[in-house]
Amino acid sequence: MGTNLYKVDEDYHQAAVSPNRTITPVTEFIIFGFPSLQQYQLLLFCVFLLIYLFTITGNGSIFSLVILVRRLHTPMYFFVGNLSFLDLSYATVTIPKMLAKFSMDLDTISYMACLAQMYIFESLAAVECLLLVVMAYDRYVAICSPLHYPTIMTKRRYLLLMAMTWSCGFILVLPFLISALNLQFCGPNIIHHYYCDHPPLLQLACTDTSINVAVGSTIGACILLITFTLIVISYIKIILAILKINSREGRMKTFSTCGSHFAVVSIFYLPLIFMYVRPKASYSSDVDSLVALLYTVLTPMMNPVIYSLRNKDIIEAFKKKIHFATKE
Repeated sequence: MGTNLYKVDEDYHQAAVSPNRTITPVTEFIIFGFPSLQQYQLLLFCVFLLIYLFTITGNGSIFSLVILVRRLHTPMYFFVGNLSFLDLSYATVTIPKMLAKFSMDLDTISYMACLAQMYIFESLAAVECLLLVVMAYDRYVAICSPLHYPTIMTKRRYLLLMAMTWSCGFILVLPFLISALNLQFCGPNIIHHYYCDHPPLLQLACTDTSINVAVGSTIGACILLITFTLIVISYIKIILAILKINSREGRMKTFSTCGSHFAVVSIFYLPLIFMYVRPKASYSSDVDSLVALLYTVLTPMMNPVIYSLRNKDIIEAFKKKIHFATKE
């Protein structure tokens, strides 16, 4: 199957440079997946199915607990619940299509569905960047100004922050979609990636993509670098505040929590910066597919463990719900 697809890809490229070519608009794309792992479709299906089930179960459980348990109706858990819902949505945009390809060779996606997947996925990624900034700010206020926390993080304020996070995430990515809609795709139509994304789509365009690359790199740099810098500043101030804690045990516990959070943030951000902040539309299917796994699959799976399942309040709430369920 892989050889045939590459042969079709070469034929399309030869047709594209021919002066007598007939331009036929692309109506659908072929998701090729992982080019070097085409012979391991069943193994890939099993691995990604387990990851998806774990991601859905973990994030879904946390999101439900935050809604159902009254003691979790606080700003911190409100943000954690939004992160869980975001990761659940994030994984659902990409993984089911991958599973369909690995199990039933359903590797085609329509032109509009491809652009919709790209826009929704990148919007959710932008929302997560902004949400991580809000969560870092929440922890900064809680640790550095604990006495003023209730007056600073009021219900009205954290609801407003969350509304702005979601709306800004989807608005900021609109130029990606608008610039992609202006491109012409006349062949090839094989996406050497496991979902529709901006860099591999630009490789398939038969028109000049310099504006698209400039728009993508500029927006990507603004969103990723600015939000990552704000998170780093917040954590630096948190660490300086932790160093003033007299209790060694308290310092170690807070350091451990912040260290885990920052590790997940780094795993999420660094691959995104590599993928989207580029001076040109360079693309390596094998390398970029593996890099993309870090923020599309690994981070949504890890977030429930790092942010929530190690949390005492979440664990107690989960045990109580299990206890009530077994009693009934």
